[in-house]
Amino acid sequence: MNIPLQSPDNTNGPSMADYHHKNQCTWCDGCGDYGIWTAIQRALVALKLHPWQVFLCFDVGCHGNASDKLMGYRFHGLHGRVLPFAAGAKLANMDVPVIAFGGDGASFSEGVGHLVHAIRSNYPVTFILHNNENYGLTTGQASSLTWQGQPMNASPFGIPERTIASMDFIFSLQPTFVARAFSGNIKQLTEVFKAAIEHQKHGFAFVDVLQACPTYNHFATHEYLLEKCYDVTTEGHDVRDFGQARKIATDTTERIATGILYQNTNIPSFYERLEARKGITTTPVHEVAKRDVSEFMREFV
Repeated sequence: MNIPLQSPDNTNGPSMADYHHKNQCTWCDGCGDYGIWTAIQRALVALKLHPWQVFLCFDVGCHGNASDKLMGYRFHGLHGRVLPFAAGAKLANMDVPVIAFGGDGASFSEGVGHLVHAIRSNYPVTFILHNNENYGLTTGQASSLTWQGQPMNASPFGIPERTIASMDFIFSLQPTFVARAFSGNIKQLTEVFKAAIEHQKHGFAFVDVLQACPTYNHFATHEYLLEKCYDVTTEGHDVRDFGQARKIATDTTERIATGILYQNTNIPSFYERLEARKGITTTPVHEVAKRDVSEFMREFV
């Protein structure tokens, strides 16, 4: 995918209208996807990125229905498999910002292995987790992040397994960027997305977006999140303090910390660690060409 960095036809900055698509959004009324969908467009416009300058990758789930609801280069992948595809696209063309979206079901169940290795490898990709603590697209099944004791479709007595402590899990992998936000706070969400996209020059950016699912999640409601969430910037939080970041990220008993929780810009990204790429100014996408491999095939004849 060879995406140009400059447009021959449009030298002006982008606007929200540039991302407008004629397809109507079909999420349930009050769904947090509306806020995330709006904030990502605002963030891209604020970063002066046109639709032809970014690559947006969507997993399967309610959030994935945004793949044809905004303009740009978009990919709608297989369930739980969006991160390896996004990583491959980014490593092929490091000049293009790559943003991947996934739900809590796909990311912490089917695709949890991909999430682990995306963080430990520090791929230069931004990942936005749509966290509504259930499988909304398949009518409210419990996910790995559904709270204990919550009746859900297919598990009316609650889940028999233990809920994954998602933020403790993420911090155990030594991430370089962790943020959390609430889909109802579009202003903060926009700023978090901007920072996460800009972090790509340093590595993998994980953004946990807590969102309401008004149809199937009746415990972490919009009102609940509105009351519990607070912005860490109002309390002088140091994003370089790993221990403090992990503490406030995992302790949600009384209130929920949002904003940029942790950032480390001193760890090389996966691409920067590739010895075979040292000193090479092009990226793999520019090196694609037809090669004569007949001499290598003779030994198999």
